[in-house]
Amino acid sequence: MLFFGGLGIYQYIIDFAGAGATVPLTGFGANLAKGAIKGVKEIGFLGAFTGGIKAVAGGIAAAIFFGYIASLVAKPKMKKQ
Repeated sequence: MLFFGGLGIYQYIIDFAGAGATVPLTGFGANLAKGAIKGVKEIGFLGAFTGGIKAVAGGIAAAIFFGYIASLVAKPKMKKQ
């Protein structure tokens, strides 16, 4: 989906499919591509690398935070052989 976002096609898929095209994995790629494109428009070539990361930083931080909370709450058990 990142490929389609880079070509500007993914927005049409989102408009057609609705929420199904914006689920976390494909939505992450679409946001990454949009951020990279916006970064290039604002600051040039370097924006291709920094723009995408800025656009998805909130999602990455949330995934790390909630993963950490889940690891504190979960009680792992050893599998008996």
